[in-house]
This record gives sequence, structure tokens and C-alpha cells, in this order.
Amino acid sequence: IWWLDPELTYGNAKPFVFTQGHSVCNRSFFPCFDTPAVKCTYSATVKAPAGIQVLMSATQSTYLEEEGVYQFYMEYPVPAYLVALVAGDLIHADIGPRSRVWAEPCLLPTAISKLSGMVERWLTAAESLYGPYIWGRYDIVFLPPSFPIVAMENPCLTFIISSILESDEFLIIDVIHEVAHSWFGNAVTNATWEEMWLSEGLATYAQRRITTETYGAAFTCLETAFRLDALHRQMKLLGEDNPVSKLQVKLEPGVNPSNLMNLFTYEKGYCFVYYLSQLCGDPRHFDSFLRAYIEKYKFTSVVAQDLLDSFLNYFPELKEQCVESKAGLEFERWLNATGPPLAEPDLSQGSSLTRPVEMLFKLWTTEPLDSVAAASCVDLTKWRTFQTVLFLDRLLDGSPLPHEVIKKLSECYSSQLDSMNAEIRIRWLQIVVRNDYYPDLYKVRRFLENQMSRMYTIPLYEDLCTGTLKSFALEIFYQTQNQLHPNLRKTIQQILSQGLNPLPAIDTTAVTTDTPAMVLEDKVSEATNGAISLRDVNVSA
Repeated sequence: IWWLDPELTYGNAKPFVFTQGHSVCNRSFFPCFDTPAVKCTYSATVKAPAGIQVLMSATQSTYLEEEGVYQFYMEYPVPAYLVALVAGDLIHADIGPRSRVWAEPCLLPTAISKLSGMVERWLTAAESLYGPYIWGRYDIVFLPPSFPIVAMENPCLTFIISSILESDEFLIIDVIHEVAHSWFGNAVTNATWEEMWLSEGLATYAQRRITTETYGAAFTCLETAFRLDALHRQMKLLGEDNPVSKLQVKLEPGVNPSNLMNLFTYEKGYCFVYYLSQLCGDPRHFDSFLRAYIEKYKFTSVVAQDLLDSFLNYFPELKEQCVESKAGLEFERWLNATGPPLAEPDLSQGSSLTRPVEMLFKLWTTEPLDSVAAASCVDLTKWRTFQTVLFLDRLLDGSPLPHEVIKKLSECYSSQLDSMNAEIRIRWLQIVVRNDYYPDLYKVRRFLENQMSRMYTIPLYEDLCTGTLKSFALEIFYQTQNQLHPNLRKTIQQILSQGLNPLPAIDTTAVTTDTPAMVLEDKVSEATNGAISLRDVNVSA
């Protein structure tokens, strides 16, 4: 349960509270069987002060104004982690026949402009693929920057971090991913957190089928290329033999399942589902199977064998061909082998968007650097966001770059990138930090002074502390820590404390503007695990 003082909201007017149940946190919210294997309906009574709007992930709600009491009821069985509550200075606007958006008053116009009419388009596309949307309403609430992940698929009420509003393409993908969870994850749920890919891999596949229907195959292939790049980057960090790269990962006693949220869950899971779809020959045949799978298992929890048995029974000709035992691509190997996916999708339909990225990257990384003139003619403002972040991510992978290259990159693109969204700017600033490019460091400071969200602060602090700029990081943190949520502040303190002699704890209640208040916590193993996942993927649950 996250309690926020008014200063941690956008409007700075009223306190705010939200819950985040995924994956095993709702046991601290209410007594429950906190496992995805158990589903039930629920009702709730919530009393709140006047002027505070309360919302829950429920199909029905009423409000008794004279008593300040809200009543909620979820009529369909859900696992405990999908029970969610949010309360604060929230107002709404309808954006479709079964959708409305909730946000703080200062954010609502932006949310309306970005999403009006869009959600219904995505829901309709999803229904054409996977059958009726069974939850009634699909509403969205935008949360303050303290929200610890990007998005959460709470039924009837998707939670999304407000910070993503400025990045249109990421907003589209994140909302569509949560829409897909209405079928895969919410209606049919993984029975154990050891098989989280049953939710995330299928939702990612469905998300890409929806984007292909609504935005075309080229855009979908571009987004997929960007994510698979990130998967291979995470593979290098973790090592190919790391057990967390399995789809059926073993959950040791005492380990928080959220620590297993990584790109393998999403992208290796997606690759397996995509492989299954290719066995059918036509993706529309696989869509038909998934409709039948949803109808058979909705409101229940399943294991991988349920999905695979249903698949083979639906396609008896594939069962006769023993596709589950095909050498090198055995279903069992997909589930239990460490390392990268056994097969990856053909992304050639995205070449019109990915080829310019590859060509520009090659111009900047081929020695001698005599092609700057050609490279500088490329106007990144004309590119899609996913093209630009794919290009910048590949430059990040190659950092540190020769000084002459980073200098020319800055001359060509820095002013263009300044006006772009935060997903792009953070990547350029990470390049600046990893290359110790001092002329642009003031932009890093300015960015961190204006960011309060985990996904835009942690990666920069990690890079600052990995290199020679830790004192610069400490200085920025001292100046900005009071605008950060205590949980985020603690995580950054853990990053800053690595390699330092423990500093004395300072009473933060008696801090003056001249005193750097910093309480350095003992390092915990989660800090390292979190660093790897946060650097490489903005997690949408």
C-alpha cells in the first residue's frame, strides 16, 4: 500500500494512495490466499474524506455521498493480486462507449487527447481475435510518478504511470498490452508464479496481433526488434546459463516472485507462443485456438501442460506429426532450457523501419569516421520513437565510444533529442554518462531534477555510479531527494552506497538546505536484481 503526501502528486493538493498487488503483495492489504491458483469474487466497503475519489478493480460500484462510503463488487472470480484500490484527487472523462480515463485534474486533458477513441479501437480488434471482452468496462487511471512499474492490468481499471503520457508509442504499446491481459492473465491465469510466461508471453503475443491489426506489421516488427534487442542485452548481463532465463523457472522458498519479472518472461515466452502459431501455418488458425482456449479455461488458473495439451488436441494433425518432440525445438526444451529463445520470429516485414536504423548505426560505428556528413543529414525528428530508441540502445551497447564519435553525435543530434520524449532523452543521457561526455552533463542534472519516477531515475543513477561520476550523482541526489518517494529514495541510496564507506545516518527531520540528508541502508540482493531488470526493460505487469 503506497501512501503519498500531496507533494508527491502532480497537483500537490491532496494525499494519494494506491495498492500494487502483483505478485504477492496483497497479503499486506487484506487476508487472502495470495496465490494465482485461487480465484474468488470480492466486495469492499471504503470510507474516504470528502473530495477524495476512490476506485477499485471491480465491475460494480456505488457511492453514498452523505456517508462518504463507496461500495465495490467484483462479480467474476479473480486471483488476489488483481484486487486493487486507488484514491486521490481524481476526475474522469469518457473516452469511448465502455471506457473512461481517470487522472489528476492537471493531467486529464493530456490523457483525453492521447486516448480518446483509441481504447475502443483496441478492444474491438482484440475481440475480433479472441472473443468477447468479459469484464464490462475498461477504464484507465493514471498514477503519480511513484507508481513502481509502468502499468498493471487490474481488471476493469488498468493502472498506468503518468510519466508515460509524453511517449506516444510507448503509451500505445503499454495500454494494448494491458488490454491483452483481459484475456491472457485475468480471464485465464498462470496457476503458479513459476510459469508467469503463460500470462506475459501470451499477452505479448496478443498485444502484437492487436498492433498488427491496427497499426500494421511493420510497426509491430519494429517494436518486436526493439524488445528482442533488449532481451539479448539482458542475456549478456545475466549469462546464458542463468536459471531465471528458463520459462519454467524454479521458485526457491523465500524468493519474491516479482524478482523473476524479466524479459525472458515476456520475450522468450512470446517467441515460444509465436513458434506455436507458426506450426499452424496461418496465424488466424492460432487465433481460433486461443479463442477456444479462453472459452475453456476462463475464470480458472492453468499450468503450461494445459495450454500445450489443448493446442495438440485442437490441431490433431500436428499431434500426429509429433511437433512437440521436433529435434532441437522440443516443447520441453522450450520450457526448461536456459539461454535465448530456440527460435525467433521473422521480422522482415519491418525492414522499411529497421533498415534505416541499421544503416545509421553502421555509419557511426565504422572506422574511419568519414561518413559524418551523411549521418548528420538524418533527421531523427522524422523517425518513429521505436526507431530512435533502437538506434540509441545500440549506441549504448557499444559505449564507451571513441571521443570523436560522441562529440560528433552530440553536435548532430543533441539539440534534436532535447525536444523529444523521456524514453528517448534518457537513452541519450545514458550515452552521455557512459562516455563521460562532460559538455552535456548539465542535461543529465536537469533531467534528474525534473523526474520522480523509478524508470527514469534508476538507470541514470546506476550509470553515474558505475563510472567516474558518483560525486556528481551524490550532489544531484542531495538536491532532489525530498521530491522522491521514500521507496525510490532508498533504492537510489543503495546504488550510491555501493563501493562507499557507510556514511553516518542523518536525522532527515532536522535537515536544512545546507545539509545533505542521506541515510545509507545495508545493501540487499534485490538491489542488484532490480538494477538489471530496470536498466533493460520498463516492466508492464
